[in-house]
Amino acid sequence: KTFEPGLGPYPTAGSTVEVHYEGRLADGTVFDSSYSRGETTKFPLNGVIVGWQEGLQKMQEGSSALLTIPSDLGYGAQGAPQGGIPGGATLIFKVELVKVLSG
Repeated sequence: KTFEPGLGPYPTAGSTVEVHYEGRLADGTVFDSSYSRGETTKFPLNGVIVGWQEGLQKMQEGSSALLTIPSDLGYGAQGAPQGGIPGGATLIFKVELVKVLSG
């Protein structure tokens, strides 16, 4: 779901991106947030979960969206216990694509 459209380029699977985000479980529990750290995050798109890879490639630089990621495109049956994500969890991310840095 797009909150605000962007006008910049779309990232590719090989892009490095700069984002602001908040990740929640379906029950509303926040498990990670760049907002709470007070700074954006930069990463290569091909180094994150498939749901992020697919979702961000559909966003233009400057846009914000809500990504609902089913377990099979997230952390699967094993989850990510160290990050507070149980197995089989649907993940909900508010994402702002701040900048496409490369790719």
